[in-house]
Amino acid sequence: MAMIELTGPKALTQLRRVALDAQGLIKAQPYGCGIEGARQAINHLGYVQIDTISVVERAHHHVLNTRVPNYSPEMLNDILMNGDVFEYWSHAAAFLPMADFRYSLPYKNAIKGGQTHWYKTPDQKLMGELLTRIRVDGPLRSRDLETDSKKRSGWWDLKPAKKALEQLYMQGDLMVCDRTGFQKTYDLTERVLPKHVNIQVPTIEEFASHMVSQQLRCHGLVTLKGVTYLRRNTPLRNAVKSFVRDGLQQGRLQEVKVPSGEVFVLETGALDQPLSRMSNRLTILSPFDNSVIQRDRLKSLFQYDYQIECYVPAAKRQYGYFCLPLLFKGEFIGRMDCKAHRKDRHLEIKALHFEAHNFDHDLVEAAFVKAITQFSLFQNCESVSLGKVYPSHLSQNLMRAIKHLGAL
Repeated sequence: MAMIELTGPKALTQLRRVALDAQGLIKAQPYGCGIEGARQAINHLGYVQIDTISVVERAHHHVLNTRVPNYSPEMLNDILMNGDVFEYWSHAAAFLPMADFRYSLPYKNAIKGGQTHWYKTPDQKLMGELLTRIRVDGPLRSRDLETDSKKRSGWWDLKPAKKALEQLYMQGDLMVCDRTGFQKTYDLTERVLPKHVNIQVPTIEEFASHMVSQQLRCHGLVTLKGVTYLRRNTPLRNAVKSFVRDGLQQGRLQEVKVPSGEVFVLETGALDQPLSRMSNRLTILSPFDNSVIQRDRLKSLFQYDYQIECYVPAAKRQYGYFCLPLLFKGEFIGRMDCKAHRKDRHLEIKALHFEAHNFDHDLVEAAFVKAITQFSLFQNCESVSLGKVYPSHLSQNLMRAIKHLGAL
């Protein structure tokens, strides 16, 4: 099937709609509500990234709250303890569907066999002692390990026992069986893993097929680079290329070139499907949301140039420490730098930046106020303040609207 070349200012509208619908960002409750909705969301998305930054509610909760009505953070640990998801490494630390467990095995086996390294010189003796302790005494929290009084300043200064525990987890001997905040509890894999789970190591062809299918399901359209995002596995990348090439030759897949020159792959006929209707809902996304984490894809498909600036020196920041993308009617229209002051139960919007867009300002402002009201409640905040607004002519109305929110 010949490649489709899109041109013109509206060329990307349909592709964007396909991508956002696949991400669960158009329908009001694409996966259902509450704990069952959260379980289905993770199964569909393929992973939810775990992140330590707590300027606002953690990324994994933020991602689910964006898509699942009546979601609350304690639900995720219930899903974990029920054996419906597991923690491991995707392109980063993540919650993954338990049904996908076997696809974590190649990386675990590579670490265990020394083909790749988590820590270059793992302490095998200490690891053996820890396994024995857990086997005899039961699950272990990292803080249960004996600590010395020396003040430690970062991950590179972790004590040997904690490194050994993490090595055992990364190579598959241990799994996380419980989590309270960021305090993980580890147990032997054979005691955590549900009996029905497939533990057969996939072939490279099976792995490639799984990755392409999973990415098409949750993104709608993919690039070859995006399918294996941040995976340094040359054989897997080659297998993905081969799988996609076969799909194109057989007519199961088709290619679309966007105005930037980027080529996307999608299932044949995907562009012929009816488009979901767009509402006037404005969505505040996490910087680690599945829909924005691939920055090159985001720029090519949405013309939205985005990076998280908490890793950028303060003097070089353009938008703020922790800017959240703003999505409205199929376009990324701005970003918001904010912080939840939990002790005071106050949400501070330090800066609000809007991109140039063609939407009516009154419509956008009303949608933003509704979104920030719901977002504040999710942060357990009872009040909101607004600092700088760009462009400045939008400031007065937004300031007035936020002020009128009062106690939420």
